[in-house]
Amino acid sequence: MKFPGRRLSIPYALFLILFVVLPLVIVFYYAFTDGSGQFTLENFLSFFQNTKTMGTLLYSLVIAVLTTALSLVLAYPTAYILAMGYVKHPRILLIIFVTPMWINSVLRLTALKEILSAIEGNIAYFPFLNTVLGMTYDFLPFMILPIYNSISKIDVSLREAALDLGASPNSVLWKIMIPLSMPGIISGITMVFLPAMTNYVVLDLMYNSTYIMGSLIGSYFNAYDWNRGAMVSAVLLLSIALLTFTEKPKKKEKDEFKVGGIVG
Repeated sequence: MKFPGRRLSIPYALFLILFVVLPLVIVFYYAFTDGSGQFTLENFLSFFQNTKTMGTLLYSLVIAVLTTALSLVLAYPTAYILAMGYVKHPRILLIIFVTPMWINSVLRLTALKEILSAIEGNIAYFPFLNTVLGMTYDFLPFMILPIYNSISKIDVSLREAALDLGASPNSVLWKIMIPLSMPGIISGITMVFLPAMTNYVVLDLMYNSTYIMGSLIGSYFNAYDWNRGAMVSAVLLLSIALLTFTEKPKKKEKDEFKVGGIVG
C-alpha cells in the first residue's frame, strides 16, 4: 500500500491552521470590532489620532531602527570574517556566538545590567542607551546567522576573479559581497526590527519607564481591552507585511558574474 507524500503535510497544515491562521483571525476580528462585536474602525482612528500612542509608536521606531542598525554594523563584519575563513574553526566560533540564545533572555539581560552598572555607576541614568544596548545584545545572534548563511553560499571564485582583475578589497566588499548577501541582510533586519519594537522586557530590566509598542499592547490586555490591544497588534502585523511585500524580488543571478565593472 502506497502512502502519498502529500499526506505527510497534513499534521503541519493542521498546526498552521490552529496556531497561526486561527490566532491571526481572532486578532483581526477584535481589531475591527467594538465591545459588542460590531464592525468599526474607531480602534484605528483613536490610535492614529492620539498623540500619546503616536509618540509611543515613534519612540518604538527610533529604538528599533537604532537596534537594527547597531546589530547590522556588528553582525556583518563578524559573519563576513567567519564565512570567508579568515579564522580557524569558524563553525566553533559561530557556535560560541549563538550560545547565548540557549540561555534565558532575562538571565542574559540581568548579567548585562550588572556589567553596565559597574561601568556607568548607576544604570538608571542612561535608560535609552542601555535599552538599545540590551536589545542589540539580545537580538545580535538573529542578525549574524542569516548573514553568515548568505555569505557562505557565495562562490569564492567571484571574489578571487575581482581581485585578480585589479579591484580593491573595498570595491569587492561593496559591489560584490554586500549585494550578493543582501537576502541575508534583509532576513536579519526583519528578525530584529519587529521584536525590537515590542520587547518591553528589556525596558523593564534597564530601568526604562517609557512605553514601546509591546508595553502598549500589554497594558491594553491587562486592562481587558481586547479590541485596542488587538488593534495595535494588527498595526504591527500590517506594517511588517507591507515592508515584506514591497521588497521587490531580485532576478536570479546569471552563472557568469561580470566583475569588470568594479575594477579600478
